Amino acid sequence: HNYDPTERFELLYAGSDDPFVGPVDFLLQPDGSPPIPVRVDLNAIEQTGFPTALVSNLSISSPLGDLTGAGGFVGRHLVAHLRDAGDVVSGTDHASGGADILDAGAVMAEMRAASPEVVYHLAGQADVAESWHRPAATFRVNAEGTLNVLAVAADLGVHRVVVVSSAEVYGIVDPTAMPIAESVPLDPASPYAASKAAAEMVCIQWANRGLGVVRARAFNHLGPGQSERFVVAALAGRLVRARRSGLTAVPVGNLGARRDFTDVRDVVRAYRLLATLAPAGGVYNVCTGEDHPIAVVAGLLQERIDPGIELIPDPELQRPSDVPVLRGDPRLLQRTTGWKPEIPLARSLDDVVAAADAPLATGSEQAR
Repeated sequence: HNYDPTERFELLYAGSDDPFVGPVDFLLQPDGSPPIPVRVDLNAIEQTGFPTALVSNLSISSPLGDLTGAGGFVGRHLVAHLRDAGDVVSGTDHASGGADILDAGAVMAEMRAASPEVVYHLAGQADVAESWHRPAATFRVNAEGTLNVLAVAADLGVHRVVVVSSAEVYGIVDPTAMPIAESVPLDPASPYAASKAAAEMVCIQWANRGLGVVRARAFNHLGPGQSERFVVAALAGRLVRARRSGLTAVPVGNLGARRDFTDVRDVVRAYRLLATLAPAGGVYNVCTGEDHPIAVVAGLLQERIDPGIELIPDPELQRPSDVPVLRGDPRLLQRTTGWKPEIPLARSLDDVVAAADAPLATGSEQAR
């Protein structure tokens, strides 16, 4: 196209397989640097009659970003992805000496120093099993902590906040209602899920006051560096240690559940796209749309580590309440951003096993 790079055009962003995803207004910069994304209303485009263009696979750059929970499993992968994309990133993690999100003053000091345009809020207590032992603490960190982060973001005029929620908020959903769409009512079945549902209500309240909040309902994810409080990393770690020690059996929890697993590297791509492309106030499932029996995943890990090791059910590893099946519907996320998962389960498991075999430290996932 022959156009003046200082002129403003309303562009409709489209992914490679999607005829329409948007709308986004891009201010083209005279120096040739990446265009600046600015969200606009589709009705406004139609009313103004500005020229439109369909753009596929457009590379965009997000503004300065700040992360809470930056030292956790997902936080580390998100920091790496944002920097690879050319973003300027700062982060805070309570486990590494950063602000406690229950301390609004400390959150204000750190966020003011970072002066971000986008905040990714990942910090919190992320262990469902732990929430049964510490329900009040879990609720405070996840709900009150989110309130503090959003209040500070609003006071500082932050343009966009991506708050990471969880598919656990859906609770036990009838299999006939799957895949689970964002419109399915919330019905939390654990203290953790209740705390995340409460955090979402806080998000809605702040969105109604004009803060640019986007909620990401993440289904199960996996990848190298995950804590063994989560099922795939736990199974891989136990199997590797059993092989090294010459053991013939390892204890396991409930292998009958089915989960929708997404590689963490695909998850963080979704978070960045939501920050730059999704309309404020929305909620989006981050998932693949396919569920896998935990027993099958365990079997795939056995094949990779030692097929001769037996998995023995241990009642001590069972949760008081476990959601039997979680399978999400990612179509809203895909329509809005063009995102699709790229890393297959087999590669994810290969990388998880490689990480378990190399004694690397795992993220806290409880950092606040």
